[in-house]
Amino acid sequence: MRQQSSLARYLASAAVAAMLAVPLGGCQTTGSDITGSIGGNKSDALAADPKAAVEVYGERYRANPKNAEAALRYGQALRAAGMRSQAVAVFEQATIANPGNKTLLAGYGRALADAGSFQRAFEVLGSAHTPENPDWRILSVQGTTLDQMGRHDDARGYYASALKIKPEDPTVLSNLGLSYVLSKELPKAEETLRRAYGAGASTDPRVRQNLALVVGLQGRFAEAESIVRADLPAEEAAANAAYLRQMLSRKDGPRLGAQDADAPGRS
Repeated sequence: MRQQSSLARYLASAAVAAMLAVPLGGCQTTGSDITGSIGGNKSDALAADPKAAVEVYGERYRANPKNAEAALRYGQALRAAGMRSQAVAVFEQATIANPGNKTLLAGYGRALADAGSFQRAFEVLGSAHTPENPDWRILSVQGTTLDQMGRHDDARGYYASALKIKPEDPTVLSNLGLSYVLSKELPKAEETLRRAYGAGASTDPRVRQNLALVVGLQGRFAEAESIVRADLPAEEAAANAAYLRQMLSRKDGPRLGAQDADAPGRS
């Protein structure tokens, strides 16, 4: 019962952090959509070190602030490092300097969502694709912004549209599952997150964590612990189980992480 009342308090308070995880993907804030076509292994290393990425891409951006690619990489790096207001500022200036650039608009919308400007994020993301050529990744992120505003039925329409383009995509299913959590429909949330878990996301820690939390919130604690322990080394499994117990006992409710698929226009 403590877990259920905790969930109620959680759902009545702020929306799920960075449900953008995607990622904006986001639900836990994630900058996991920072990828790079610049320099192969070096860009991989930068993706793994957000602070280093901020320095490298920041230098390139300052050398030519109007360059769309430089602004995109820098904005992504700032998001990955959790520097939300800075990311918004960079993307805002970049979209002014490069009007109509849909990749930058998508990045701007994600940054706005990270910063909690959900209505503005929804509007900007709507400009990042067209009804004639919809992007399933942006549709999913638009769904998360609507969920954050409490418009769950509208959000699910966007997830449904995304799934028509990209059937059974685990990132979209994960966000749909969190939508059901927000409306306290835990059995539907569990069913949807299990679909995400079985659709190629079984190794994604956010999906695994969210599924375990939803199972635990329904009182099936042993099963929830087995989910976070499955197929993991003993030390990591023990750490995940301890984290699950901590999340289920939080007075302010558990933290669930949504996902944000890679934005268009990046390799």
